[in-house]
Amino acid sequence: MEFLSGGRAEVRITHADVGKRVSVRRLTGAPTGEPAFTDAVGVLTSWNSGVLSITRRGGEVVRIEESALVAAKVVPAAPARRKVPAATVRELQEVAARGWPAIETERLGGWILRASVQESPGGAGPGEAVAGRRAGFTRRANSVLAVGDPGLPLDEALDRVTRWYAERGLPPLLTVATGRPDADERLAAELAARGWSDEAHTSVRIAALAPLADTDTDTSAVLLSRRPDAGWLGLYNRTGTPTAAASAVLTGGPSVWFARVPAPDGGTAAIGRLVVDGRWAGFAAVETAAGRRRAGLATLVMAALAERALEEGASAAYLQVEADNAGALALYDGLGFVEHHGYHYRRGPAGA
Repeated sequence: MEFLSGGRAEVRITHADVGKRVSVRRLTGAPTGEPAFTDAVGVLTSWNSGVLSITRRGGEVVRIEESALVAAKVVPAAPARRKVPAATVRELQEVAARGWPAIETERLGGWILRASVQESPGGAGPGEAVAGRRAGFTRRANSVLAVGDPGLPLDEALDRVTRWYAERGLPPLLTVATGRPDADERLAAELAARGWSDEAHTSVRIAALAPLADTDTDTSAVLLSRRPDAGWLGLYNRTGTPTAAASAVLTGGPSVWFARVPAPDGGTAAIGRLVVDGRWAGFAAVETAAGRRRAGLATLVMAALAERALEEGASAAYLQVEADNAGALALYDGLGFVEHHGYHYRRGPAGA
């Protein structure tokens, strides 16, 4: 890694480079005989209070004290690939979990128990699990990511899951992948035999990222920010009155961006959310206001977010869409997304 300019190392990045791909060298303070420096390449996702966060291609986040920097520079993103990426079910499940992170997690072998509890005085919105006045913000952030072996016999693992969610006032839910040889059809069958009902069948779709940005439309009308503003939240159909739990989940992830298209009347015409995690760009919450649909605004939002993801070094796109959402499926088919696998939720039987 070459940082030298005129025979000396230089730090050639500033706070304005947050969101760009960078290469940095830092002093490690290693004992004599060990390397004194380490290098990192990735997206500069934040620079706050004297600490830089670099998200590497595999999703690992490296935090570096500003005082330890020896050299740094912005580097170009890797060439964009135009083919649909290859991926395993497990990779996509784990990337999606990082991109929509729960507030509280606990491991059970290979499974991850997730909860994001919020007070819900007005009732829960779509996808929320209600128990009295407490609800979980979205099923994804309040369900078990069932990847691999839980490390216990299945009945014992399900008892543990049921108790864990009961302690948080939530029903037990498991996310189960299906539709590919490396998915877990057997687990789905075992749960069905035990009375765990299925719901919210979802299609996980992937695409090459570069073609999403290749439009003739000017994306300058799309406003991008690191946090959702009132206009964004007002159109997003899951939050209702914004809560701390919703905000934590929405803004969590390696490198998160929110897109908003202002309407001529001062409102919001369309929104979207992006999370960049290594090679993956995850799209979510792409919505268009009633009365402004069929005008290409969703495609515009996707293009603007894809441009930003390419700048951060991503090359592949994924999203999750409910299997019965015909309108969204048609949109994503037209943008080049293909189904990779499916998943659904299994809900524990009443009284479990």
